[in-house]
Amino acid sequence: MSVKTVLHPVSDLTAAKAVYTALIGASPQVDEPYYVGFDVAGQHIGLVPGGGPQGMTSPVAYWHVADIEATLAEVTAAGATVKDPVSDVGGGRLVATFTDPDGNVLGILQDR
Repeated sequence: MSVKTVLHPVSDLTAAKAVYTALIGASPQVDEPYYVGFDVAGQHIGLVPGGGPQGMTSPVAYWHVADIEATLAEVTAAGATVKDPVSDVGGGRLVATFTDPDGNVLGILQDR
């Protein structure tokens, strides 16, 4: 298990895409009006306009896990609180978010 995806909410997708393209030194692999994504050495960096449907207000790191339901159960049993339950975001990818005891938002992601 490791963090392989970090999503950043952005207010201006075009401006953010220009900055991240300059920083990364490569064009995005996904370039849609609802999402821009870069893959850099096994790390995925995503730009989400307006924080997306989940209303992100700060970057969220997503841990890639083998069993999202089991992981969500384990972290909630340990004191986390579910923010966004497991949902399919397309292509068989499942995501969920939760908060730690200090209110930090963490994500988990499972590819089928």
